[in-house]
Amino acid sequence: MEVLRPLLRGEAVNHHGETLTAVGSVAIEGAVAPPVLVAALGPAMLKVTGELADGTITWMTGPRTLETHVVPSITKAAQGRPAPRIVAGLHICLTADLESTRTQYATDFALSGQVPEYRAVLDREGVDGPAEILIAGDESAVRKELDRLRDTGITDLMLAPIGTPAEQARTTEFVSTIGG
Repeated sequence: MEVLRPLLRGEAVNHHGETLTAVGSVAIEGAVAPPVLVAALGPAMLKVTGELADGTITWMTGPRTLETHVVPSITKAAQGRPAPRIVAGLHICLTADLESTRTQYATDFALSGQVPEYRAVLDREGVDGPAEILIAGDESAVRKELDRLRDTGITDLMLAPIGTPAEQARTTEFVSTIGG
């Protein structure tokens, strides 16, 4: 981060670290440095991200963990800097068959629940597996879950529709009508 961010801003870098040496600059006329978001879930990564990056992007992280762990950890670490962006990424499905959707999701994403980083997040959330944080159900249930996510302190929501092609289309249409 100490090398990447200055390079993205077109600044010269003269870094000689334990495992990385970087000397030089990259300048592209008219280029604007993009925000740097780091996939951070654990305490150490959230601290570094808050101190050095523009924000974090999470995946498969439920509202309890966002509200009680991710948002306060990165915000505290970013003190004295611009408020960090916090992007929550989750799957979503507007469906009339919630039980089948969750069962299929549990099967499709079973391995994700075993990856140590995600297992730790799921444990922090107090759930057994990824299917329990899937945003799914009818319009009322999905709206309630989205409202709950907005209340966590995240700044952005990245939703990936799942289900049948018809459910995905219906989900996308519904989400586009409820606004931010």
